[in-house]
Amino acid sequence: MNPAQEMDSSSTEISSFTINSPTNTNSMVGSPSGSSSTAASPTTLSRYENQKRRDWNTFGQYLRNHRPPLSLSRCSGAHVLEFLRYLDQFGKTKVHTQLCPFFGHPNPPAPCPCPLRQAWGSLDALIGRLRAAYEENGGKPEANPFGARAVRLYLREVRDSQAKARGISYEKKKRKRPPQQQQQQPAILPPPNSS
Repeated sequence: MNPAQEMDSSSTEISSFTINSPTNTNSMVGSPSGSSSTAASPTTLSRYENQKRRDWNTFGQYLRNHRPPLSLSRCSGAHVLEFLRYLDQFGKTKVHTQLCPFFGHPNPPAPCPCPLRQAWGSLDALIGRLRAAYEENGGKPEANPFGARAVRLYLREVRDSQAKARGISYEKKKRKRPPQQQQQQPAILPPPNSS
């Protein structure tokens, strides 16, 4: 089954599909001889670790189905972008075009023919998990295609375009700092009780 068939039957965004790679089937099911230490004492992975493993397997399947097939060592930021654009067809986030009358409205009052895409937050989280998985699977941080400048720029572009299309801005959370007035005028506070 190719990723398109597997993903097409999903009911949620990126996190809903699973493709097991042949290299991981023994550790999940058990070895052919029936004696696998992983199968005998299953360890419970966190939700994040399970999702990261599924995402990594899915990307591996995508590389194998690529024409011509790609090895991970030859994978670049351009291939990661190709993968992210491929995933857009399974998205569930309505992204209004500039010609749409609902462009810039967070809650449109009627349906429109604008395309469904992967949400920026989903793509950002996916890239974070794949970036970590790449290094956990022996990749060198400096050669990590998921950390490529082109990928970061693409994610920023997706974030900005989706924010404009929905009329919602994504702003970085800033650290809370004490107000300037309190720092400049400490003498206004009454002295502490000395009893």
